[in-house]
Amino acid sequence: QVQLVESGGGSVEPGGSLTLSCASSGIAFRSYYMRWYRQSPGNERELVATITSGDSVNYRESVKGRFTISRDDTKNMLFLQMNNLKPEDTAVYFCHADGTMARLGVYWGQGIQVTVSS
Repeated sequence: QVQLVESGGGSVEPGGSLTLSCASSGIAFRSYYMRWYRQSPGNERELVATITSGDSVNYRESVKGRFTISRDDTKNMLFLQMNNLKPEDTAVYFCHADGTMARLGVYWGQGIQVTVSS
């Protein structure tokens, strides 16, 4: 059974920091491209950051320089370090495992709330 479980969300003031974690099980983690998505009320889910199986990274423009995606293949973990958080970063954040490049499946975590407010 595949599981992606996010943790580390919560409430923080503008300018603060949070680190999201995603623990995976049931997949060959190192073979997957891993992504963080987010969705705020009334908006479509949007891609935040990607890290490939070769550790190449990519970010949406609005989080560049503030967010860092990383992975630990020895622990099957994905991370998102978020610094200088802004109210517009408020959303439910989702961990996503994309195995299409390796002809494997695609999986989602259940999501975790991040709220940035004073």
